[in-house]
Amino acid sequence: MSINPRIAALKELGTSVWLDDLSTDLLESGTVDDFINETGIVGLTTNPSIFEKSITTSSTYDATIAKCAAAGENASEATFSLICKDVDEACEKFLPVWEASDGVDGRVSIEVEPGFAHDTANTVEQARALWKRLDRPNLLIKVPATAAGIPAIKQLISEGISVNATLIFSVECYEAVMNAYIEGLREAKENGLDISKIVSVASVFVSRLDGVVDKQLTEVGTEEAFALRGKAGIANSRLAYDVFVKAHAEGGQFDDLAAAGGRPQRLLWASTSVKNPDYPDTLYVVELAGPDTVNTIPQNTLKAMADHGEVKGDTLTGTGEEAAAVWQAIKDQGVDLNAVVQMLEDQGVASFIESWKNLVASVESRMKED
Repeated sequence: MSINPRIAALKELGTSVWLDDLSTDLLESGTVDDFINETGIVGLTTNPSIFEKSITTSSTYDATIAKCAAAGENASEATFSLICKDVDEACEKFLPVWEASDGVDGRVSIEVEPGFAHDTANTVEQARALWKRLDRPNLLIKVPATAAGIPAIKQLISEGISVNATLIFSVECYEAVMNAYIEGLREAKENGLDISKIVSVASVFVSRLDGVVDKQLTEVGTEEAFALRGKAGIANSRLAYDVFVKAHAEGGQFDDLAAAGGRPQRLLWASTSVKNPDYPDTLYVVELAGPDTVNTIPQNTLKAMADHGEVKGDTLTGTGEEAAAVWQAIKDQGVDLNAVVQMLEDQGVASFIESWKNLVASVESRMKED
């Protein structure tokens, strides 16, 4: 197996490349296999918007929908049946990667129903059910890092359920997620669980932040403001990485867990497709490369990276001070970054809820046709 040299260069730096997409069509066409064997991806993430697009636009799901209808499932149950089928098959395809990486990579994510984003108890209950239903060692349960989601993350980790904490837009939110993971892992250890089997990633969203901040900087209109466009997402991510490095330095709060086999919760860069055509299409990949990270990439960005991405080396280690200066400079231009990140979290949850509603409605309509 010979993987793409640019993806291999990222792997050498410590960045695992995952695909941010999934559908029955991708699985059955052999595209996922090609991405694994030829491109070099080592994991996969999904979300409600991905499945809305996949399931509502493809007839490939019709046979499974008919089976769900015949089995008496309601639309919501049938929707999860469709999603779980794809995720299960993806887990099987990535199992050799999981085994070869000692469980670090080869991971596939499935998200709890987005309507539970502000409901800790139902998030935990559904996460447990999905974990049990799929029963895959390389599964990650995706939980939004809302105020209600963070205690859910701690609880799930304490039970040995591996988690992808998603919709993180600020360093403060990331720190809360990291602490929830560490506290949950410590409880799991105290409960006698093998914590080396528990894995988590913290998904920090990148390009969405630039989309909002760039607009506000353009409205400010100063030369300094224009020069700061396209820098917020990378600076925010680098600040989070600086927190990660300090927390996992020797003599830090993770030492006792590491000694017991605990694995660091890697930072995952999400929303890494470039929304502004003026920026390089591989911007959020090459500028966020470094040890103990994951970059989950949609197909177009993955293909661009494999074709012409210019790996610059480690663009994360030692960048905290510069990133803090950029962050402060954006604030100095009058951008209320606290308001921005809260708005983005609210929008992210609302968008996934809308996608889920549309998806369930589409499945319900097609079940009635049968």
